[in-house]
Amino acid sequence: MARAVVNLATLLLAHASRDPEAMALSSEDGVLSYGELARRAAAVTAGLATRAIGPGDRVALAASNTPAFVVAYLGVLGAGAVAVPLNPLAPSPELARQLALVEPSIVVRPASTDLATEATVTVEELVTDADARAPVDRADTDLAALLFTSGTDGAAMAAMLTHGSLAANVRQILGHAVLAPRPDDVVLGVLPMSHVFGLNAVLGTALAAGARVALAPVFDAVTTRALVTRERASIVAAVPTTYADWAADDAPADAFASVRLAVSGAAPLDEAVAATLADRFGLVVRQGYGLTEASPIVSSSVGLDPDPGPASIGTPLAGVEVRLVDADGEPTIPGDPGEIWVRGANVFAGYWCAPEATARALTVDGWLRTGDVATVDEHGYLTLVDRMRDLIIVSGFNVTPAEIERVVRADPDVADAAVVGENDPRTGQTPVAYVVARPGRAPTAEALIERCRRELARYKVPTRVELVTRIPRSDAGKLLRRALRSTE
Repeated sequence: MARAVVNLATLLLAHASRDPEAMALSSEDGVLSYGELARRAAAVTAGLATRAIGPGDRVALAASNTPAFVVAYLGVLGAGAVAVPLNPLAPSPELARQLALVEPSIVVRPASTDLATEATVTVEELVTDADARAPVDRADTDLAALLFTSGTDGAAMAAMLTHGSLAANVRQILGHAVLAPRPDDVVLGVLPMSHVFGLNAVLGTALAAGARVALAPVFDAVTTRALVTRERASIVAAVPTTYADWAADDAPADAFASVRLAVSGAAPLDEAVAATLADRFGLVVRQGYGLTEASPIVSSSVGLDPDPGPASIGTPLAGVEVRLVDADGEPTIPGDPGEIWVRGANVFAGYWCAPEATARALTVDGWLRTGDVATVDEHGYLTLVDRMRDLIIVSGFNVTPAEIERVVRADPDVADAAVVGENDPRTGQTPVAYVVARPGRAPTAEALIERCRRELARYKVPTRVELVTRIPRSDAGKLLRRALRSTE
């Protein structure tokens, strides 16, 4: 029988009873204390109850990183309903597909968002004169949120995150001696909260710690860098594309002087970008690893001795088990790449209405097959290699796209690159590189192929290079190779 737990909303708002006047959120609209945040969330919970929306009902949240989103999210959790955060900037057909899958009772949006559905309301419309309601009791296994993700096998679907899994990861982060926020921290809220990295690793953990979240509703390198300076942000969590934009920004040397902790996730951080940030700003960025299905953080390189270096994703958080396995599910030997399997209270419950995909992702004894490939060294430090589903098999040899991408991106004429495998009648598959040129530069396919020939084994050299205007990425900055494959 599932163990009864305090509703996740109660965990995230516990600081409201300890220090109600402490600042919880700051935004372009002003500041919001923990006490006021708790009162507004309770009013939303009451408003949902008057509409007969409660435990198990889905409530879509189509909003950017604003106080209205945070209030709605906490109010939905308090009602025992299932929050479904959506990217309000996503194309209409994509939003329509997501709404059709989860069938929400209502769609909550801020007053400034123009999203028309039959059951759309604003946060303001949910707040009623009814008595505020305390969060209802939930159990570990009760659903708290549905987060859309590509899934461990590549297809877009909704991951089922429970009150127990989200709360577990918050506690796992808070239990880390260096990674945990403190009540006096200001945490930059630039990661989209329609993504679990922004929703739980940033917002959830910061609120549970009693820290203040400085919300950035839209990312822009200059604007968010100025926000860091103005709010004196002490913790920055971002994706590699954000750090790359900051590295390229013409900012003063003290732009990140207030930052005591900078972490990167969702995709590998380019070592040249990390070096630039350290040299120009003294900003040392550490990588971690996670995925939606793990609520999301699995490992971190923060605070390790000896120094793991900029490429490492570190060691698992306390309470998270990790193993590297081969194609047969057997443990790999140290130094050999293997698929990352994860087990712990933070692991998700499966994919919404997708039992076959769930069975592929979860073993019968609770291990999550991530589809990510890593190695482990003599210190137990993990280094991410690539996605298993992205492996290119050339004449029987395994080729990881990331290795080729690093070589191509090192060309001074290249701004970004992605490599995918195409079918080849002779070798089975062949690598193909998609390249974005730097402004004012004109890389040629011949020159890039020659560069690869100089630095890579022959079977790893792309047989074709395509110049494109952009590389498709998710909201969290993760490279979407499947979108490139769809154009083949």
